[in-house]
Amino acid sequence: MQNTIKVSTHKHNVLVDVTEQVKEIVRLANVTTGLVNVYVQGATAGIMIQENWDESVQNDVVSLFNKLVPSGVWEHDAQDNNGDSHLKAGIVGPGETIPIINGKMGLSTWQNIFLCEFDGPRKERKIVVTVIETEK
Repeated sequence: MQNTIKVSTHKHNVLVDVTEQVKEIVRLANVTTGLVNVYVQGATAGIMIQENWDESVQNDVVSLFNKLVPSGVWEHDAQDNNGDSHLKAGIVGPGETIPIINGKMGLSTWQNIFLCEFDGPRKERKIVVTVIETEK
């Protein structure tokens, strides 16, 4: 089963929790044992599994990347002024794969799935969610 989540972002750099949307797709797939792959389409965004206790970890992730990869100093900025966005997305990566165990994602209590927006705000980001059954 494959489905697409559409997300709009409101900041240039922000983490958006998409866990509930992915959970619903897994539920609809009715797979007991398998894998779910979450993949963002776009070269300036990523997918990350991270804590969602409060916004502090998400804010820390954004702060870390802004310190590690500052804006306005990259060769690609001459084209469209988003060299840092491409580099941040490359570090995070476009996707994550999570096991499905007894019909549910095998995330721990504090793990959630985040779209990492590095070039927003965006009217629409597309996240492709693919559910694969590995055992009947």
